[in-house]
Amino acid sequence: MHKLIKPSELLDLVNDGDTIMVGGFLNVGGPNKIIMYLLENKDLKDLTIIANDTGMEQKPGISQIVIRKCAGKVVASHIGTCRETGRQMSAGELDVELVPQGTLTERIRAAGYGLGGVLTPTGVGIEEIEAGKQKFEFDGKTYLYEAPLKADVALLNAHTVDMMGNMRFKGSSRVHSTAMAFAADKVIVEADNLLTDSYVGPDSVHIPGLLITHIIDGSKLDENGKEID
Repeated sequence: MHKLIKPSELLDLVNDGDTIMVGGFLNVGGPNKIIMYLLENKDLKDLTIIANDTGMEQKPGISQIVIRKCAGKVVASHIGTCRETGRQMSAGELDVELVPQGTLTERIRAAGYGLGGVLTPTGVGIEEIEAGKQKFEFDGKTYLYEAPLKADVALLNAHTVDMMGNMRFKGSSRVHSTAMAFAADKVIVEADNLLTDSYVGPDSVHIPGLLITHIIDGSKLDENGKEID
């Protein structure tokens, strides 16, 4: 059974207060068209966003979630390319949790794989990172406990997707996406190229369709989320 949906069906899948994982690195490999469609057609608020970064403020995509003040919290590794994220954080308008990239991926993976969390030496000795976290000692080395990160929805983008949801990425755009596909209740992929009468070859599948709940044909939306006739 194929998983293709119309863009309008997105509006019932993402709701106020949801925790949303967003794949990609800056604006590369991000579900930018899905994000813009949602923002243009639904007044979302109090979202928790889990992502590598908050994008580039002059570009469509994840940065617009922050700029339009739809998020109450952001969990990310980098916010420097979207000045509005930093401004809202400094003004107390947005809760921002900065997490090193490796730790971020492992926390997401822990949730997806049913693990109880992650022990990492990253951040040990840094007061701001250690604050409120449990410490453990093994073989004379100190580790911090980092809790799993789970989401209601994961929004991903892939270069090639077949109707079963099997995904293939291009280049390094995968970033945290594989881990995110395991860690969300609903996984929605924006397909740059949708294969309607063939399949992604078994040796080329980066994320299996079993993990994908919905597919959006990216060719039906422009970069600002407008439907193309």
